Amino acid sequence: MQTANLTNFIPPTMVITTSPSVVQSHPNRAWRQGAERRMEPTPPENSPTTEFGLRHGILSPLETLAQSVSTMAPTTTPAATIPLVCALAGNGTWLAYALATVAILLVALCIARFARHSASPGSLYTYASMTLPSWLSATVAWSLLLAYVATGSSVIGGFYHYANLLLRDATGHVVSAVVLSLLVTGVSIWIAWRDVKISARLMLWIEAASVSVIVMVVALLLFRHGWHLDGDELHLHGMTGSGLRLGLVLALFSFVGFESATTLGAEARNPLQTIPRAVVLSAVLAGAFFTVCAYAEVLGFHTVGQDLGSSQAPMYVLAQVGGVPVLGLLIDIGALVSLFAGTLACITAAARVLLRMAHDGLAHESLGRTHARNHTPGRAVVITGIAAVLPVAVLAARGASGLDVYGWLGSLATYGFIVAYALVCAALPRYLRQHAAFHPGAQIIPWLAAAAMLLALAGNLYPVPEGPYGKLPYIYLAYLIGGLGWFVVRARSKNKKKLPASMEMP
Repeated sequence: MQTANLTNFIPPTMVITTSPSVVQSHPNRAWRQGAERRMEPTPPENSPTTEFGLRHGILSPLETLAQSVSTMAPTTTPAATIPLVCALAGNGTWLAYALATVAILLVALCIARFARHSASPGSLYTYASMTLPSWLSATVAWSLLLAYVATGSSVIGGFYHYANLLLRDATGHVVSAVVLSLLVTGVSIWIAWRDVKISARLMLWIEAASVSVIVMVVALLLFRHGWHLDGDELHLHGMTGSGLRLGLVLALFSFVGFESATTLGAEARNPLQTIPRAVVLSAVLAGAFFTVCAYAEVLGFHTVGQDLGSSQAPMYVLAQVGGVPVLGLLIDIGALVSLFAGTLACITAAARVLLRMAHDGLAHESLGRTHARNHTPGRAVVITGIAAVLPVAVLAARGASGLDVYGWLGSLATYGFIVAYALVCAALPRYLRQHAAFHPGAQIIPWLAAAAMLLALAGNLYPVPEGPYGKLPYIYLAYLIGGLGWFVVRARSKNKKKLPASMEMP
C-alpha cells in the first residue's frame, strides 16, 4: 500500500475538531493536511475501530510501554544474555551494551518519526508500505512476522528451562519440556484472545516486579564495592576487537522487540504521542538497565574470582556477593514470569502484524477478522501462537535444552528484526520528502541507523557461526523466499481479477 497522503493512514479514531475555514485559508500546505486529519469527530473510547475491528483507545501510556518492554523480556538479559556477551567481550561487556544502546536509539528515533504521523496494527510494515516498493514492504512484513514469532519461540524455550530449574531445586523432579511449552503458550493465547487490556496490565506488573528485584541486587552490589570504578573494566583489560564486535551483535538481541508498541496503533490511547514515546523510552531505559547490569555483573564476578562467561546461575552469585542470597531465587522466579510475559507480548504483536498483512492481501483474508465480542484478532492469535510453540515442541521432544532453544530461535529472530529495522530506517528520508518535512541533515540519523543494522547483519554472517547457528541464515533466507513467492502469487491473482474490468468499454 503506497500513497503520499497521510490521511489514508490515520484512522478517524484519533482526530479532533478544527475550523474548516481556517484550514482552507492557511498558507502552509503541510499544516492544512494535518488539520484536515483532525476535523472528524472522535468515536467513543471503547468502540472498535472501523478499519480493523479492534477496540480504540483502551490502553494507557504505561500499558503501551509494557508491550515493548515485555517483548524484550529484560529480566532474561542479566540472567542469560549478559554472560554470553561476557564470554566474547570480557571486560568490554559494558561497552558492547553501550554501543548497542546507541545503535538501537538511532533506530528508535527513526521509528518514532514515523509513529508521530501513523498509527496502525501493522507496525513497521505499515511504515515501509508508505514509501518502499511493494516487494520491499512485503520483505519487512514477512521479516517482522518471523521476528515476533521466533522471539516467542525463544522465550518459550527459556520458560521451560527456568521452570524445570526451579522445580528441580524445590522437588528434585522435572516436568516434560513439551508439556511446559504447551502450557505457557496455551495460557498466553487465551489471554491475548480474551482482552488486550488484561494482557497489557499483566505484562506491566510482571516486568515491573522482576526488574525491581534485579535493580536491588545491582544496587547492593555497587554499594558494597564502594564509590570507585573497576579498573579492569574501565581500561578494557584483555578485550579484543573481534570479541567486542561479536559481543555487540549478541547484545543487540537483548533489545529486539523494543518497537512492538507500534503494533498497538489502533488500541493505544492518543497513539500519535504515546507510541513514539514508548518506542524511544523503551530503548533508553533498556539500554541504561542492560549497561549498568553488564558492568555490575562483571564487577561481581571479579570480586569472587569466578568467570561470568561460564556461569550457569549468575544472579545467585551476585545475590550472595550483595549479601542477600534469597534474592537470587526471586530473580529466577522473576525470570520465569518475565518469560511468560514475553511469550504473551510476542503473540500479541505477531497477531496484529498478521492481521494487517491479511488486510493487505499478504495473508489469507480470514486472518484479518476480529472476534465479535473481544475485538481481538482471534484467528491470528491462535495461528501465531501455534507457529511459536511448534518448533519448540519439536526441539524439546528431541532433547534440546531450554537455553539452546533460547539461543537458536532468538538468533533467528534477530535476522528478521535487523532486516526490518534497516529497511524502515532507509525509507525515512524519502517519506520525509513526500510529506514536505525533509530538511538538510534529516537523513543523517536514518542512514547511520541503517548502516548500524547492516553492520550487525554482517557480524551475524561473518565469520560463519559454528553448529546450528550456521544454518540459521539459510533458514531465514528460505522463509523469506517463500513469503515473497506467496506475495508474487497473490499479486498475479489480483491482477487477473482486475483485468476484465479494466478492458471494459466506458
